[in-house]
Amino acid sequence: MGNGVEFVNGSFKEHAKIIEEVAARDEGFRDMCDDFLTAHDEKLQWERSSAPERDERIAEYEELIDSLRMEIAQVLERAAVVPLKLPRQ
Repeated sequence: MGNGVEFVNGSFKEHAKIIEEVAARDEGFRDMCDDFLTAHDEKLQWERSSAPERDERIAEYEELIDSLRMEIAQVLERAAVVPLKLPRQ
């Protein structure tokens, strides 16, 4: 998988198998993983910055990271549910 998926694997280590399974079949999830990595990297860039808008941008990226983390967790939670196959009547 791509770098974003690897980064999410590192952030949600206990769900590595599910992450790989979902990423293998869901392009939207892979994109979300890439966005999560990008937001993290951008936040780190702003933390090293001395620009006047530094604190504002850091706060924006923290909010984005938190939002993406929740979205990823929801996808993983849904994927972890094993569908019940009822016998045919």
